[in-house]
Amino acid sequence: MNNRVVITGMGIYSCIGKNLDEVRDSLFQGKSGIIFDPQRKDYGYRSALTGFVERPELKGLLDRRARIMLPEEAEYAYMATLEALANAKMDAAYIARREVGIFYGNDSSAKAVIESNDLVREKKDTTLLGSGAVFQTMNSTVNMNLATIFRLRGVNFTVSAACASGSHSIGLGYHFIKTGLQDTIICGGAQEINFLSMTSFDALSAFSIRMDEPQKASRPFDRDRDGLVPSGGAATVILESLDSALKRGAPILAEVVGYGFSSNGGHISNPTVDGPVRSLERALQDAGLQVSDIEYINAHATSTPAGDSSEARAIHQVFGSSNPYVSSTKSMTGHECWMAGASEIVYSLVMMKNGFIAPNINFENPDEDSAKLNIVKSTLQRDFNVFLSNSFGFGGTNSTLIVKKYV
Repeated sequence: MNNRVVITGMGIYSCIGKNLDEVRDSLFQGKSGIIFDPQRKDYGYRSALTGFVERPELKGLLDRRARIMLPEEAEYAYMATLEALANAKMDAAYIARREVGIFYGNDSSAKAVIESNDLVREKKDTTLLGSGAVFQTMNSTVNMNLATIFRLRGVNFTVSAACASGSHSIGLGYHFIKTGLQDTIICGGAQEINFLSMTSFDALSAFSIRMDEPQKASRPFDRDRDGLVPSGGAATVILESLDSALKRGAPILAEVVGYGFSSNGGHISNPTVDGPVRSLERALQDAGLQVSDIEYINAHATSTPAGDSSEARAIHQVFGSSNPYVSSTKSMTGHECWMAGASEIVYSLVMMKNGFIAPNINFENPDEDSAKLNIVKSTLQRDFNVFLSNSFGFGGTNSTLIVKKYV
């Protein structure tokens, strides 16, 4: 089978907005969600910078039993999925009649694991942990909680692929629907943002130390970048076969037309050019598109010296002849890690729907690689019909998605 796969709903809970309207405004204004967190500095972090995401108030939305099963990142995912389902006009009655699946990207639940073990270490009694601890600590926590809360009966497993997790979840959903295995799949990515979750990254000196100017610290592609800023939240998209969407009269936001992937096959953390190039080319081939068809690229670019340069070279190698617009929304959000591949699809969909391209803020001085790209420095009011989103992760995992307006 070769079903067309469309996006009928989207939801977001991030440091630049707790819903689609807030995010639209932040993207258009080039508004940063980065703050200085004194708790991190006191704890021993080299960098105290982070995206700030307010924890949702779930009392009144979920009963106590459901709430105690949710770690931080699953709370964000629940909020994003609520919005996405409402956006897709998909209610509980519809879900009860169908096999709706879920692929969600997640690659840690550090806070729940640490706090559980701290309690046992202090009290010497595992029974004090309560029934929710095991479900909060498992890496599949987001899937198991959302599948239970929304009573999903289709495919259900977690995609764990470092910072490409959210993107691969959408890619897998696309292929499951394209090949007829499912009609509808909830896809997304979630990232915990607490200070306990990022200590090992800080130890790698991967984070920016521009702490006197938090909102200027994340500067993808800029010559003076000095590291990424960790962030998080959750993003959800509802994927459906075109037949399913048309049959129920669903709003169709866009169509997923290409998914590319590759592995660098080299160092566990050092980036390459070849791996991303193969992912980009595979996505184009899958979509049946030419490089000139891609109008906007939401780059993975996290604001690290090596990573941004290698991606810039890969983009130029593949798209140098067409020179599409490029920006990294991580300049505003910081690096949302496991959720980034999903949130950047949502950010790009919001831009496409509203006829603008968000700026790569803090891009003041190009380096020799970024100077070859058509990087958007300030908000560009422009309609576009096709965009591409890159996501790369530790272990050399690469994912590329291509989305176009539905016609």
